[in-house]
Amino acid sequence: MPEHQDRIFKILTINQISPLGLKRLPADYYQVGSDIAEPDAILVRSQNLLNWKIPGSVKAIGRAGAGTNNIPVQDMNTRGVPVFNTPGANANAVKELVLAGMFLAARNLVPALRFVENMQGDDATLNKLAESEKKRFSGIELPGRTLGIIGLGEIGRLVANAAIKLGMKVIGYDPKITVDSAWSLSAEVKKAHSMGDLLRHSEFVTVHIPLLDSTQHLIDEKHIRMMNQNVILLNFSRGAIVDEEAILAGIAANKIKYYVCDFPSEKLQHQNAVITLPHLGASTLEAEENCAIMVVNQLMDHLQNGSITNTVNFPDIFMERESPYRVAVANANVPNILGQISTSMAKAGLNIHNMINKSRGEMAYTLVDVDSPVPQHVVDEIAGITGVLLARYLPLPR
Repeated sequence: MPEHQDRIFKILTINQISPLGLKRLPADYYQVGSDIAEPDAILVRSQNLLNWKIPGSVKAIGRAGAGTNNIPVQDMNTRGVPVFNTPGANANAVKELVLAGMFLAARNLVPALRFVENMQGDDATLNKLAESEKKRFSGIELPGRTLGIIGLGEIGRLVANAAIKLGMKVIGYDPKITVDSAWSLSAEVKKAHSMGDLLRHSEFVTVHIPLLDSTQHLIDEKHIRMMNQNVILLNFSRGAIVDEEAILAGIAANKIKYYVCDFPSEKLQHQNAVITLPHLGASTLEAEENCAIMVVNQLMDHLQNGSITNTVNFPDIFMERESPYRVAVANANVPNILGQISTSMAKAGLNIHNMINKSRGEMAYTLVDVDSPVPQHVVDEIAGITGVLLARYLPLPR
């Protein structure tokens, strides 16, 4: 018989993970630390794991944040290891930074701050300089201005709703918007039928889409030509969403008044019309806590029950436990896996109480509850089925 699940799960933490999240891991069942050998799972924030040797013991990786380009997802696919993330947990923090970026650009605050920093003299001289030069930094107000939002996920929706409350007109473009997302969006947000439609009607443009092969350099020379003169462009998604050469050309042609982003680069350094922040999007206490709590909850449910919520490589899957004896199987999305799992259990005299299977692209996942304990040789036989990547026995604690 396999050991019962009173065993300790070992969690390796990389980077600082908020204590509020880690406190949710019961000490009776979890050993947590930055020097754990043979961990069952890894918790990470921004550390680059692409060249790491991920231990063979790892059954899940949790990223306390949305992006997972620092994790070797494809390698984990071949091992049947889910890679969790926390979409939406830092959405309010990013939304507030986008709004801050809009105010910085609309009121010319960065050049104004630089001007004041370089002023010299006594109070009378400083006051005289300020009064004589402040017209150089005259800006615009947001009410009545049009904001175009490319991508209406969690962050895009929050930005849209906040902009409406500020009195702005909002146009949104997202051909893949879900029904749930649409319901949470203000009815005052107008739908653009194309990127060009949005760009031609916007005075501010903000981008909130994932970085994929299809979205790299999405904002390019062609799209910048469609923009209004003196548009303010904001990018708090990923640096590579824009073509930086095209951005600088757009600035030189007065198409772009300001480019505000969260991604420093050599090309953007020391450009007067560029406001670059040091990747502050999720850098708030609240966002770090939200991400940690969310990813820890997801990892616990996966390690103990086999459930999957918010991964970038597996389908979401949940099955209410009606039996204490569960087997979780990660497999390639190929025919006859379920039949072979059922056959292995039937040969051992095991009665399947409940079963669920879901797929996502090339990956699939199965949960099977049975009415009696599962012998180790059955788990091993299932793990040996061609196409099965990982099989785990998950009995409830005694």
